[in-house]
Amino acid sequence: MSTHPADGPAPPPDGPGPGPAVPPRAVSRQEFDTLFDAVRSWGRWEAAPDRGAWNRVTDEHVRRAASLVRSGTVVPMGRPWDTVSGPDNARPALHYMSDLGDVEASEPATHKDFLGADYHGKAVSHLDALSHVAYRGRLYDGGVARQLVGAAGARFGAVSALGPLVTRGVLLDLPTVRGRAWLEPGEAVDAAGLAAAEAALGARIGEGDAVLVRVGRYRRRAELGPWDADAACAGLHVDAVPLLAERGIALLGGDGDSDVRPSPVEGVHSPVHALAVAAMGVPLLDNLDLEELSAACAAAGRYTFLLVVAPLNIPGGTGSPVSPVAVL
Repeated sequence: MSTHPADGPAPPPDGPGPGPAVPPRAVSRQEFDTLFDAVRSWGRWEAAPDRGAWNRVTDEHVRRAASLVRSGTVVPMGRPWDTVSGPDNARPALHYMSDLGDVEASEPATHKDFLGADYHGKAVSHLDALSHVAYRGRLYDGGVARQLVGAAGARFGAVSALGPLVTRGVLLDLPTVRGRAWLEPGEAVDAAGLAAAEAALGARIGEGDAVLVRVGRYRRRAELGPWDADAACAGLHVDAVPLLAERGIALLGGDGDSDVRPSPVEGVHSPVHALAVAAMGVPLLDNLDLEELSAACAAAGRYTFLLVVAPLNIPGGTGSPVSPVAVL
């Protein structure tokens, strides 16, 4: 089991702007399949296989995470509910009023609204459950996807099987480590990049941790405007995944969707999704706003914290909109 060393000093502040993108190393399909089989953890959790890596988080992990609370600073990471169409929001979320106090009896007046979202995309902060991703026709733990996921939802790996997660969060703040405002779309982060961030931030990833990778997507969006994040986004290269598998993480997330885009693997559009969810049983958090957390961690001089993730209880759901909370 990996240990959690003491927090290190805060790194230097961000520089004035982005640097050049680093093209990701191309990976053959054969090489990727070998990597998939190498990090696969199928059959490890027979009692609750559709919770996957969340089985790693024990009561002791929760107690240890709770001991990190010092100032009591609470930092939400969910993005605002995005109802505006744009290059990174092809299917906007819905929000409309269904009762303006004129539907039911007059006193007391009640106001009601409706929410709806096709949340798997690049706009809504959400959690990917284990039924969300299949590779070579198989879900995590080896079940045939077409037999387990249908029009009525998922019969294995549904978000309702996960429940809430309370564990230690680790923010790997790549732009801060590199003295930049953000990583450019298409810039890949490999295992060496993750290890360098751990060392600079004094926050080594351990078993049962939730790892959040900031690439500065929403700072760049605020300053330069939206772009098609499906076509180009900074994120993890597949070379980074063995390090995460070795450390035994429970959850992976970021301000992108974890994958660098364009994909470096021919014929696999989301290779980190395939490795994390379908091979390792690690749910993913996509589209988090990590700007406030970055500032809070820098102010606190540490990049570890208590993390709470509470997805909606959706039987058969392949994921859930979510607003995770960090407590420092």
